[in-house]
Amino acid sequence: MSQEKPAILWLRQDLRLADNPALQAAANQPFFAVYIWDDQDPWAPGRASHWWLHKSLNALKQSLLERGVQLIFRRGNPLNILKNLIEETKAGAVYWNRCYEPYAINRDQEIKSYFKNEDISCQSFNGSLLAEPWKIQTKTKGPYQVFTPFWKALQNFTFPHPLPIPELQGWKFPVASESLEEWRLHPAWGQGLEQTWQPGEKGAWERLNRFLEEGVEAYAKKRDYPSENGTSHLSPCLHWGELSSTQIWHQVLLSHGIEALPFLRQLGWREFSYHLLFHFPELPFKPLRVSFEHFPWEVDADALKAWQIGKTGYPLVDAGMRELWHTGGIHNRVRMVVASFLVKHLLLPWQKGEEWFWDTLVDADLANNAVSWQWVAGCGVDAAPYFRIFNPSLQSQKFDFKGTYIKRWVPELQALDSPYIHSPWQASLEVLEMAGIKLGMTYPFPIVDHAFARKRALEALKTTSY
Repeated sequence: MSQEKPAILWLRQDLRLADNPALQAAANQPFFAVYIWDDQDPWAPGRASHWWLHKSLNALKQSLLERGVQLIFRRGNPLNILKNLIEETKAGAVYWNRCYEPYAINRDQEIKSYFKNEDISCQSFNGSLLAEPWKIQTKTKGPYQVFTPFWKALQNFTFPHPLPIPELQGWKFPVASESLEEWRLHPAWGQGLEQTWQPGEKGAWERLNRFLEEGVEAYAKKRDYPSENGTSHLSPCLHWGELSSTQIWHQVLLSHGIEALPFLRQLGWREFSYHLLFHFPELPFKPLRVSFEHFPWEVDADALKAWQIGKTGYPLVDAGMRELWHTGGIHNRVRMVVASFLVKHLLLPWQKGEEWFWDTLVDADLANNAVSWQWVAGCGVDAAPYFRIFNPSLQSQKFDFKGTYIKRWVPELQALDSPYIHSPWQASLEVLEMAGIKLGMTYPFPIVDHAFARKRALEALKTTSY
């Protein structure tokens, strides 16, 4: 009796068992799973994402092993690796869930074309978005470039219910695998990440259920306050596919109905970001507004470094950047403030911020990262008004009035209270001395004056023909 040919499940940003359409297809025959570290990807994960990936892959490997399925690891060119696996195992089919980054689209098309000529079945599925980027069109059959009408159009779609975990048939013959440990995906600052996150499908569901029980109703009121636990913290789970958008959409609606729309709108922004990246593949490195291509950006390595390590002299900015470095995450309101500070106070290119976030965020996502940075810089679609330049001190007073968030991440200001904790340089020498602060020594003076920075930014923005 001849041995049935196995199938290959190629895992990418879909590290889960439930609601995984590629897994569902592979489960119709014996199969094994592979995760390929693509060393040609120009946007390979940054260091913080390395850590998450390592943990999530280990968790998924264990879940599959408990069901008799191998998850193997290979590093190199995906086409060559899949060719080798097919030669080694005589596999007759390859299944995967689609990625929408420009490089991934071109790579996957090449792989499909090759195996079609070799008479090997290749099937891909939508495993990460509510709607494919090409399915939502304006009345003129073009892409949306403003979020609100896109969001309205998205809500007219009917999203399928999540798929259950199917019965799995693991391929019974061992397949050679590289060691995940040898990939050395641990960044130097992993301790803070360990204290903050629990990667993997199980941790993702625990996080979602906690948010459903404690946070959805309060989301609209608390999400802007960084000292409150008002956000879902689900973005890395979404990026790595430990949960799907469909799962979150249905679970949230089932639990809270239309009261959850402020939160679901954030899922809509993620969809919008992928929609834009698909239609404008140069978005991660090129401004969508052509007039920004010759914007008079500054070159200041010292200012960039001060921003990166949280020593700008603006407490809310510094708190956010230190939170980012320690935890691999940053509160959404503060994320906007620190981004605005980089591009408008320091006049440093948004691509520099995009690169730093890519390296330090556990939820670093090419579509979200590029679209959001261009939004803040004013050079993308649906961009923030050019005259909207956040005053970090006023943002701090409004959203962290008591300085609770600042004191957590900028401990040298612990003894300083409102209003001076928002702008220490305005405190008298007596107040600073009582708080044990010596500006320029224990905490920096502001690296740029807000009024000067705002005026300079507005002048520069006049060159963009708004």
